[in-house]
Amino acid sequence: VQLVESGGGSVQPGGSLRISCAASGSLFGIDALGWYRQSPGEAREARELVALIYSDDSTTYADSVRGRFTISRDNAKNTVFLQMNSLKVDDTAVYFCTAKRPVGDSGLETYWGQGIQVTVSS
Repeated sequence: VQLVESGGGSVQPGGSLRISCAASGSLFGIDALGWYRQSPGEAREARELVALIYSDDSTTYADSVRGRFTISRDNAKNTVFLQMNSLKVDDTAVYFCTAKRPVGDSGLETYWGQGIQVTVSS
């Protein structure tokens, strides 16, 4: 599975940005697509879940972004989007696209994109 993010950049507090992730490769069985983020200076293990969208179109959001961010997808293009509104300085991070595939009874394969920088600054 290959995940390629696009659309990051810099924006002022209160502004909006939309990032995208195009998925390709062996996508059979992928149950969720979404986004994590890693703030400056934090380790990989500290990546924070931002939002996920599941194969049944249900979604989950971190409390810190609920009501401001919206995750959606275009199944025909295997692309997932994250619309980010009312951005705050604390939203500054590298955003990683992720894909998850259940394996067996309780296993989970997780795939990652290369990450894309989102900077919120005045």
